[in-house]
Amino acid sequence: MTNSDSRFDRLTTAEMREYDRLAIHELGLPGVVLMENAGAGAASIALTLLAPHVGARVLVACGPGQNGGDGWVVARRLVNAGCEVHVATTVGIEALRGDSAVHAHIAIAMGIAHEVVDESAHARWRRELVHADLVVDALLGTGAQGLPRGAVRLTIEAIVARTAEPKAPRILALDLPSGLDADTGRRLGVCVRADATATFAAPKTGFDGPGALEFLGTVHVVDLGVPPALLDRVRRGGT
Repeated sequence: MTNSDSRFDRLTTAEMREYDRLAIHELGLPGVVLMENAGAGAASIALTLLAPHVGARVLVACGPGQNGGDGWVVARRLVNAGCEVHVATTVGIEALRGDSAVHAHIAIAMGIAHEVVDESAHARWRRELVHADLVVDALLGTGAQGLPRGAVRLTIEAIVARTAEPKAPRILALDLPSGLDADTGRRLGVCVRADATATFAAPKTGFDGPGALEFLGTVHVVDLGVPPALLDRVRRGGT
């Protein structure tokens, strides 16, 4: 872990949901701002992995939920930093909701290259992977349940296959590698093997699970701009 402060004791998935709820509904910190802070912190880690980053080729794989929204923020931030960015989304933009939709539409308005990676487009996206310097895994977050399915599973499989090849790109996972259970650290079928993980607010309990570290890589804790007292309150059960 890059941060050993006691504030970064592990959180369960349920505790992370409560953390978000308190930040949004009691502090009045909008979810769209939390997502911006998460993506901004992760983008800074991505630039460290890419240094020198100007002109670097980055593929951002975005899933249908909040984790995908974080990925759209990372894509925008990396374009602003001078990277060449391509986004692969596992659902059409019209299917996105809430904060994720907001950030996706901002990125698209900026002209960021993107495509929906369904089964028919996967062969083309696998070819795009060959030229990437960095892949950002924004497919599944702590809210994911069960085995990866459909386009998400196919995209994870493509990333895993590419990382086993020569001159593989570096992999940055957002919050946790897709396919890893946040509470237990167990691999749920196919799982991204990251060089680094930008986890939000605090590490997750599953990060200490047997074998989890080989998928996490170096773990960086990203500050979401929420007072530390709120994290302490969540650990005490919300009291």
